[in-house]
Amino acid sequence: MASNTTNDKPKGTAKRGFAAMDEATQRAIASKGGQAAHQKGTAHEFDSEEARRAGQKGGEAVSRDREHMAAIGRKGGESRQSAARAAAEKGRGAGSEQSTKGGNQQ
Repeated sequence: MASNTTNDKPKGTAKRGFAAMDEATQRAIASKGGQAAHQKGTAHEFDSEEARRAGQKGGEAVSRDREHMAAIGRKGGESRQSAARAAAEKGRGAGSEQSTKGGNQQ
């Protein structure tokens, strides 16, 4: 079956227009658009209730990813475990002083 382009690239894969610009240029143009929208009064601004709903929706979407949630839980468990170990080390130092002052001696 013959390809419809001469260089065998699928049609529409080359970046054009805004997508072809470097990131700094894209940011500059987007910033101007945002400023213009605010000056015109048509820019969207979240109220606290709308922001709460958007955050809740994002949280629900993230929580569907079981691998991601497992990684978060694992990281939290590791953090808690290292904090417990640090506290135990600190406690051992204080506990050894008390045992030499007449605590449990064997």
